[in-house]
Amino acid sequence: MQKEVDSYRFISRLTRRVMKAWAAREIEISRETPWTPLKKPLSECRVALLSTAGIALKDDKPFDQEGERQNPWWGDPSLRTFPNTTTEKDVSIYHLHIDPSYAETDINCILPLQRLSEMVDVGEIGSSAPTHYSMMGYILQADELLTKTTPAIINQLKAEKVDVVLAVPV
Repeated sequence: MQKEVDSYRFISRLTRRVMKAWAAREIEISRETPWTPLKKPLSECRVALLSTAGIALKDDKPFDQEGERQNPWWGDPSLRTFPNTTTEKDVSIYHLHIDPSYAETDINCILPLQRLSEMVDVGEIGSSAPTHYSMMGYILQADELLTKTTPAIINQLKAEKVDVVLAVPV
């Protein structure tokens, strides 16, 4: 039997109904999504991971769960980074909208660093980036995410000459 995660468990019944209606609405995007083809084979590319699971190194600042509990319309827009040598023993998960038990069993389902390393070993990708990223999913107020967090990620990706970013949405 598969267990379903109740993404709305920390909020009132009225807020739950409003949020479900908000999430179900159709959004028309007025711009085209840019497509950037790779300029070299994947076997020559440096790859970074970007997880939305709210993962932080145990010795790093945790994501703000209390703010999320107090205001379910808010998600912590900050960023955490990891070296490519990170293991499940090095991290904690700080996300109220997911059940962390599956990730505690196998961190690769939310931060697939071991799978990425295996792909490097067999030559499917060129290399794993020195730095990988995590942020919270479920950020409804995206101003800080768009003006601070995203540019910080882009700058570091460029500095590390990353060719491909694999988004790991949770």
